[in-house]
Amino acid sequence: MKRYRHLFFDLDHTLWDFRTNSRAVLTTLYDELGLAARGVPTVDELILCYEEVNVGLWKRYENGKIDKEVMRVLRFRNTLLFFEIRDERLAEHMGDAYLERTPRMKGLFPGTLELLNDLQPNYGLHLITNGFEATQTTKLKSSGISDLFEHVVCSESVGASKPDPRIFRKAMKLARTNAKESLMIGDNIGADMHGARNVGMDHAHFAPEGNADPLATYRLLHLDELRLLLL
Repeated sequence: MKRYRHLFFDLDHTLWDFRTNSRAVLTTLYDELGLAARGVPTVDELILCYEEVNVGLWKRYENGKIDKEVMRVLRFRNTLLFFEIRDERLAEHMGDAYLERTPRMKGLFPGTLELLNDLQPNYGLHLITNGFEATQTTKLKSSGISDLFEHVVCSESVGASKPDPRIFRKAMKLARTNAKESLMIGDNIGADMHGARNVGMDHAHFAPEGNADPLATYRLLHLDELRLLLL
C-alpha cells in the first residue's frame, strides 16, 4: 500500500458522533421545555424535523447564501414553526441551550481514541472541518482528542468550505506536505471525497451504514479498518 505521511480527518460524523450527541441534547430539551404540551407530539418527531431543517440550512451556509448567525436563528425557529409554534423566545432559548450543550458532549465513534493514539506516533494528524471554530474546539477538548492533532483547519477561518480546494490546500500548506503524501478520511461524499479528489489527495470514505463512494480510494465500514491500511 502507498505510504502516507499525513492524515486529514473530518470531525463530525467521522470521529465525533454528531448524531448521537445532538439527539441526546434534543431529547433533554424536549423534556425540560415541556414541548409535548406545546404541540410537539414526540421527541422522535422533533429530532427528525430539526435534522431536516438543519441539513437544509447548512447547505445554504456552505453555498454562501446565509451566514452563521442567520443559520443559528432559523434552525430552531423553523423547527418550531413546523409544529405551528410561533414563539421567538422559546426558539432563541432552544438555540442557545443546544449550542452551549452539544459541543460539550463526549461521544466519539467506538475505538476512535484508541485508533488516534496508535496513529499519532506514525503520522501527522490534522482536521479539516466545515464547522465553526469555537464549536469544534470545544468538541475536541470535551471528547479528549484535541492534543492529538497538529492542525485544525475550519472553514470559518479559511473562508472556504469543503469541497472547495482552498481549504484542502490551506491544510496541506500548514502541514508542510502535498497531496501525494496525504490521505483524507471523512463521511461525506460531496464535502470530503469530492474535495479530496479535486486536489489529487487519496481518500477513505467512512460509511458505517453502507452506500460507500465507489470512487473512493478506500471504503470503511468501521474506523478500525484504518489499522489494516495504515499500521
